[in-house]
Amino acid sequence: MRKTSTLLADGRELIYYDAVGGADRSAVDRRPLPKTTSRSEIRHNVLLGERVGYAAHRQSRTYHPPADQCPLCPTVGERLSEIPADSYEVAVFENRFPSFGGDQGRCEVVCFTSDHGASFADLTEEQAALVLSAWTDRTDELSRLPGVRQIYCFENRGAEIGVTLAHPHGQIYGYPFVTPFTERMMSAVAEHRRRTGGNLFDEQVAAERADGSRVVLQTPHWIAFVPHAARWPYEVHLYPARRVADLRELDDAERAEFPGIYLELLRRFDRLFGPDAGPTPYISGWHQAPFEAPDRSDFALHLEIFTIRRSADKLKFLAGSESGMGAFVSDVLPEAAAARLREVASE
Repeated sequence: MRKTSTLLADGRELIYYDAVGGADRSAVDRRPLPKTTSRSEIRHNVLLGERVGYAAHRQSRTYHPPADQCPLCPTVGERLSEIPADSYEVAVFENRFPSFGGDQGRCEVVCFTSDHGASFADLTEEQAALVLSAWTDRTDELSRLPGVRQIYCFENRGAEIGVTLAHPHGQIYGYPFVTPFTERMMSAVAEHRRRTGGNLFDEQVAAERADGSRVVLQTPHWIAFVPHAARWPYEVHLYPARRVADLRELDDAERAEFPGIYLELLRRFDRLFGPDAGPTPYISGWHQAPFEAPDRSDFALHLEIFTIRRSADKLKFLAGSESGMGAFVSDVLPEAAAARLREVASE
């Protein structure tokens, strides 16, 4: 992999990732942009013990532009974009409208391909492997920033999810705090270790493998399953067979096998509701151990992907129980979801 770092017109960093060297990455950002300033704020909800970010400047971010004005496509002639080069493989840059920034974390955009009409599921295994390399490199680089405590590499896909740019892309959040979901997971893992001496992640994966009814895919180095208590209609967790704390700890065999199983999962999600339903909206993201956690080796890296679609023409909205109390009620049994995902194997 070749990595080339440069600056955009307003001082934000842009990094090109190429599978092999040779591409010219010297193009200059010609847009007359003012220097960026972060106006985000973090407040502490003392009753819930969690932090809430405020980023009022995001109200002015780009919203559903036409394809010929997409800011994530390569620059062509006088159509200037966030990517000055006229083509790219994978590109990562600091978000122009970050949720966190400055000494309060960092937010980046990951462009998976220069092809505006593609999706992650359309990538080749080689292209997906390059994205994995980019995620890993960014995790390593952002871990060195003093204001970052946890990294979340994720993709929001589909207008139903709230995506405002159609180009295939994801984001990386370098949080200046440990997120509520991660704190709850680590607390459960620590309590289980104290009480039994075992690892809760390992036992969960072993139980799913032994039961088998919720397993969707298995390879020598990865397992994908619908969890026993899934909250979303169709939700899959993808774990390496060996417990590691974050992306940097994956070995060569695990990295080589990941693109195939992940692309197959994404293609099955697109086949869940039939050809007339259109692309399935989803959120997919890597759960990684916080950097400063004393028991981070007990954390298990895993990817979670779920859709808010519960049938071809119905969405799962967070109603009173979910939004008001955080108590989920799902319309689809996990075993039925797993059976459907096994049934729609891509050809």
